[in-house]
Amino acid sequence: MINYSVVIPVYNTTKVLFDLQQQINKVFQSMDESYELIFVNDHSPKKETWEVLKEISNAEHTRAINLTRNFGQQAATLCGLACAKGTYIITMDDDLQHNPEDIPKLAKLREHAVVVAHFKNKKHNTFKKITSLIKERFDRIIFNKPKGIQLSAFRLINRNVVSGMLKVKTPTPFITALLFYVTKDVVGVEVEHNKRAEGASGYSFLSLVKLFSYLLINNSSLLLRVIGRFGVIIFLLSFTWVLYLLYNYFFHGFVLGWTSTMVAIIMFGGIQLFTLGIIGEYLIRIINYSEQKPPYLIKEILE
Repeated sequence: MINYSVVIPVYNTTKVLFDLQQQINKVFQSMDESYELIFVNDHSPKKETWEVLKEISNAEHTRAINLTRNFGQQAATLCGLACAKGTYIITMDDDLQHNPEDIPKLAKLREHAVVVAHFKNKKHNTFKKITSLIKERFDRIIFNKPKGIQLSAFRLINRNVVSGMLKVKTPTPFITALLFYVTKDVVGVEVEHNKRAEGASGYSFLSLVKLFSYLLINNSSLLLRVIGRFGVIIFLLSFTWVLYLLYNYFFHGFVLGWTSTMVAIIMFGGIQLFTLGIIGEYLIRIINYSEQKPPYLIKEILE
């Protein structure tokens, strides 16, 4: 019987992995709890990453999983959750920004379904802070997230919740969406946030946009509702415009010129193309769902 599983998605990290492993071992030894460490290599371009994980997997309580290609942090995390055997599963980053010494703080609140680390002072750059604020707003709109809860990848999840999350079959998993689909019993605990100990973030601007699209399109109908309401507004404005043109024609004997007509045509044509693009994205995601593609594929497991 394993009480705790620690799932760590890994991407291009090498130097700090041994230190991370040792720190986690010390924490659970002091807690006197049974545990396991699961490192999931998300097909890191650095070959050294998997070599380090091979060596790490020789240690007690440790497993290393190698994916066939890069599926993204969300899928790699889901892979670790599926392989975890613990009653409580902890997810955290591989760069020591999440302090292993804060694990007992999460464990103290384990009577709740999900415990999420709330960082006092985030050690992110300005761009990351701005994108985090934007995402925070959308999390509240889409998931009805409590205002006092700040989401992060450092969290403790009850086994029952993980089992419910794994029942949702999706080729593009979004861990937050799965969590809030299964339970609303989510609490936060304040912890410190460290500076990145190695490398830079694996998220480029385009990858952040792609991840954000998973949130908006794959896990909500928000865009379709917005487009529908926007369409009603455009219809009302168009109808008012037609009445105005008819009024000028019958009472003043003229209509507005060629320029205004062309502007209206271009504007409405652009709106229609944008709307079709959004609907097309939904259709693409529906096709992907119907093909039942797995969110990840495992190449190798070492333990």
